[in-house]
Amino acid sequence: MLCFLLGGKIMNESNLSTSQGSDQSLSFTKLTAMIIGSTIGGGIFTTAGDMAALGAHTGSVLVGWAICGVGMFCLMMCFFGLNKVRPDLTNGIYSYAKEGFGEFVGFNSAWGYWLSALLCNVSYTTLLFGALGHFFPIFGDGNNLLAIICASVVIWLLNWLILRGVQEAAALNVITTIAKLIPLLVFVIAIIFIGAFDPKIFMNNFWGSETAGAPAIADQVKATTSATVWSFIGVEGAVVLSARAKRSSDVGKASLTGFLGIFIIYVLVAVLSMGVLTTEELAALKNPQMAGILEAVVGPWGAALVNIGVILSLAGALLGWTILAADCPYSAAKQGVFMHAFTRANENGSPSFSLYLTNGLVQLFLIVIYFSASTYQVFYTFSTTMIMIPYFLSALYYMKVAARGEGFSNSGGRGGSLGAARFFAFVGTLYGIWMLYSSGLELTFIACILYAPGIIVFALGKKEKGRPVFERPYETVIAIALALLAVIALFMIITGRIHPF
Repeated sequence: MLCFLLGGKIMNESNLSTSQGSDQSLSFTKLTAMIIGSTIGGGIFTTAGDMAALGAHTGSVLVGWAICGVGMFCLMMCFFGLNKVRPDLTNGIYSYAKEGFGEFVGFNSAWGYWLSALLCNVSYTTLLFGALGHFFPIFGDGNNLLAIICASVVIWLLNWLILRGVQEAAALNVITTIAKLIPLLVFVIAIIFIGAFDPKIFMNNFWGSETAGAPAIADQVKATTSATVWSFIGVEGAVVLSARAKRSSDVGKASLTGFLGIFIIYVLVAVLSMGVLTTEELAALKNPQMAGILEAVVGPWGAALVNIGVILSLAGALLGWTILAADCPYSAAKQGVFMHAFTRANENGSPSFSLYLTNGLVQLFLIVIYFSASTYQVFYTFSTTMIMIPYFLSALYYMKVAARGEGFSNSGGRGGSLGAARFFAFVGTLYGIWMLYSSGLELTFIACILYAPGIIVFALGKKEKGRPVFERPYETVIAIALALLAVIALFMIITGRIHPF
């Protein structure tokens, strides 16, 4: 299962075995470093400007990161706990939803995870050509005709490579990790040592002013959610590394140290950015916004450095994301969650049907980007909205397990303290509710449109097995509600009441 997300990218678990060896060889230091590398992605280069563009001022950004820090840490501990007390559930985070709430809910978790990975690929291609636009203005912001054509060529080239059995190489992972860490290091050092951070800019209009057109503070905080969740997508993959630790006692310490390291980096970048440019100036920057911030500090070479880092990182990341996006439904189908057609593979073992369908949908969304003039932010917002459901259901299932004490008595203490598990499960579930609430009604409607077609795939899969489509009454209720909400959402889009792009 492709579940180790390496720095905005994905690494096949089998590749991890190859690069790390089959023995348990990760020391505390290596484990911590790899957890940090597995979570830091492309979002770090854009979040400061994205939040400012949504009207979030300094105070609300700090509150948003604080909520995210607590919530995402508890979510990570939910995944970590489930990995220990239910080691038999090895089919991805959607297996938690299936085990806890039935086949249809589990299917929707798998469907949402797949679409999230697919939409992530769409957003990354846009950001890639937006970064290339810094050096080749002909690509514009990454969403003009030439950029879309070139992005399409890249997508189908990757499709061809994967069909030939090409997998992400360990050397490529090293390059992409270095490519994203160097600009971050230069960014922090330059702002601190050059003295570019201005406390007056940081404190000016700290909460924003509603009279000046800024959203209410609560709305500003909610506006930070998609960007913060996007920055932490992949945190669930870090638990894969726990089986490769030299000492089991290092796993908990490395998880805590790694997460705190990631969080400190994110907050440090956010704070420093808000002390260099005003909210209005941050909101006006082009993707990736960190390039514009560093350019304001050190000059044009700073923007060039960040854009080169983004290009190298995403160029390698796209292969991993394409593999993951195709592997999600393939693995789910092999476990009986998706239709049997998704299990089709070629002579090289590549999931051909799933790969063609996935990249066909990516191509469709690239066309949508061109005609709607959509940006990287639109599709990463869709991606985070889709993954919120699997995250929420995983935390909810852990709360169910912890409430009953299931698996803790026979886990030999590996599941940790039952009291701590119940705390992490409760806060993780609460954060899941917050993510769904703060995404807003408009994104909820759009999510329903994206989830609704899955009902057909689920029904066809059940008919293949000669079983009733919905075996529990509540599954029928969920399906009907989902379909109705999707119809209402389409009507609202057609009538101009919702503007998804």
